Amino acid sequence: MKTTAAAAVALVVYLLGLAAAFGWQTWRHWKTTGSTGYRGISGRPGSLHWWGGLLFAAAVLLGAAAPVLALTGVASVPTGLRHPALPWTGLIAAVAGIAVTLAAQRQLGASWRIGVDTTERTALVTGGLFAHIRNPIFTGMLAVTTGLTLMVPTIVSTLALACLLTAIQIQVRAVEEPYLLTTHSTAYQAYATRAGRFLPGLGRLTPSSSSASQQRRQR
Repeated sequence: MKTTAAAAVALVVYLLGLAAAFGWQTWRHWKTTGSTGYRGISGRPGSLHWWGGLLFAAAVLLGAAAPVLALTGVASVPTGLRHPALPWTGLIAAVAGIAVTLAAQRQLGASWRIGVDTTERTALVTGGLFAHIRNPIFTGMLAVTTGLTLMVPTIVSTLALACLLTAIQIQVRAVEEPYLLTTHSTAYQAYATRAGRFLPGLGRLTPSSSSASQQRRQR
């Protein structure tokens, strides 16, 4: 696949993925629950939580900009990375990531949210993809952005992947896991000891670490 063709396909796949994962999912959630599920960026400006949200927004924008800049010639793909297998590998990863993201969103049902409202108590979902991975939506999103980077390996797409990876780590470790440990206590502790954070078997919490985290929040 030529560079321009790869950039064009990457742009179409990425925009369709965004439309499905955010637009269609938000509409479907609103039709089902009466809420969009959007809770916004948490934390005061300049805080770790706030930076996580800002980096996530930056990753989305950079992800869309990367193929556009490659198509217009503003950002070029280094000669050493113009291997014909890379775009096809990236396309497979991106499509698989979209499929995982949409499946995980559907499995979350009424518990799906964008952001966290600490005053809410949503059901703890532990079935389907969540039986093996605690954050399959983020796993899918990382696969999409990794695929985009392989299809259009420029500095912009690489920066998008770096921003997304950092944002997800902040969101999961500093926002969502503390919230879930506080909200669901021993149920989440037991679940997190058997399901990996982003991949099966990896990033599982130990009983001692989850208990220590909960004790720190209660002080």
